Amino acid sequence: MNVHHSALEFSADVPVVLTIGTFDGVHHGHRAVIALLKQRATELNGTSVLLTFDPHPRIVLYPEHHRLRLLNSMDERKQLLAESGLDHLVVQPFTEELSRMTPIEYVRELFVNGIKPSAVIIGYDHRFGRNREGTFESLQNLGDVFGFSVESLPAQTVENTRVSSTKVRSAIETGQVRQARQWLLSPYPLSGRVVEGNQIGRTMGFPTANIEVEDPNKLIPGKGVYAAFAQYDGETAWLQAMVNIGTRPTLDALIEEQRVEVHLLEGGRTCYDETLHVRFIQRLRDEHPFANLEELKAQLHQDAAAAVLCLNQTSNFIAP
Repeated sequence: MNVHHSALEFSADVPVVLTIGTFDGVHHGHRAVIALLKQRATELNGTSVLLTFDPHPRIVLYPEHHRLRLLNSMDERKQLLAESGLDHLVVQPFTEELSRMTPIEYVRELFVNGIKPSAVIIGYDHRFGRNREGTFESLQNLGDVFGFSVESLPAQTVENTRVSSTKVRSAIETGQVRQARQWLLSPYPLSGRVVEGNQIGRTMGFPTANIEVEDPNKLIPGKGVYAAFAQYDGETAWLQAMVNIGTRPTLDALIEEQRVEVHLLEGGRTCYDETLHVRFIQRLRDEHPFANLEELKAQLHQDAAAAVLCLNQTSNFIAP
């Protein structure tokens, strides 16, 4: 997949089939759009293109109050889109000036002067232009004027549930990572730099890598203990892991800061300042306080056994 950093930078000498959107999570519904995009590009002997925006429009429009929590960092999204078979990704800088463009100005700037699509495929609820004034019907009318066709794809359904990034976020927030994995078609990802902790886990035989998630807009799963796979940055092996997310009520009763702690079930190495990648498979239990460290240690042994059982049953963890 080729990545371009603005619509004006992109050019192609074959027909372009374009879709537009954030595609946060690259979930089942997004992949259905991409599949149709690729099919139409093949029919036209052309190429498939996705136009997305960075930073997210809400960050620009509501810098102090956007309350945005994204399923993917831009790097994660690029990787998932590349795996989907997309030919080109255009990452258009989102600015206040762009947000003020009327639908016709938006199409003239990004389509006519930039990507020059022959066909455009959008989701059933796509809106564009100033105050989200542009609709499917208005894009069709603009297509008639500027010479591109427009096709809409209805909401995709997985097990009779309409898939959306909002639904996936809700599942992640409540710890339902197994359900989210079915919608995303891959485990929920989280990456962060390993920082030094107080090493209490090491004294109980459960050393952890405390990861600091650098993207402030990245959604972290709800509090609890999870079975997961982890990978050191730059390495290929995925290692069985147990992840605790929460405030550690047994150890830090007065601390409210949320922590993400990764314990490698078959042992690990010191990796401060390295990046650790995590893929969540299943939530094992809630976070709750214990009377003392011995009770906590006994529970951790039970958690580790449950995690191993779960992960051993997930032979190909990329698949749901």
